[in-house]
Amino acid sequence: MSALINRNPNPEAGRDEIPPGTLYLLILKTLALRGKLHGYEIAETIQRHSEDILQVEEGSLYPALQRMLIKGWVTAEWGVTAGNRRARYYTLTPEGRQQLHREVTQFERVMGAITRVIQTA
Repeated sequence: MSALINRNPNPEAGRDEIPPGTLYLLILKTLALRGKLHGYEIAETIQRHSEDILQVEEGSLYPALQRMLIKGWVTAEWGVTAGNRRARYYTLTPEGRQQLHREVTQFERVMGAITRVIQTA
C-alpha cells in the first residue's frame, strides 16, 4: 500500500511515501469527520487537510478501501455525484470507529517513541 507525500511543489523533486499503515488511519479519520464520501472526495479531503503535502493516489486508495470493506470497517453503496457521475460512497461502521481508535492510539505511541529518539540524538 503506497500513497504519496508531496513535500515539494517542484515536480522534479520527487515524492516520499506515506508510512506503511498510515493510509487506513487517514481514510478512517476522514470518514469519521465527514461522513459518507466517495473515493475522490476522500483523497481530496486528505490532500486539502494536509495542506497539499499528502496526495493519495487512486492505485493506493481503492485497494485500501476494498480491504477495509472486507474487514468490515466501512460499508459502501452506489450513488450519484454532484457532477452526475456514478460513484461508490463509503461510510464508517462501528467496527471502523473502533479500528480508528486503535490506529490513533498506535500512531501516537509510535510518534512519541520516534520523537523521543530524535530529541536525544
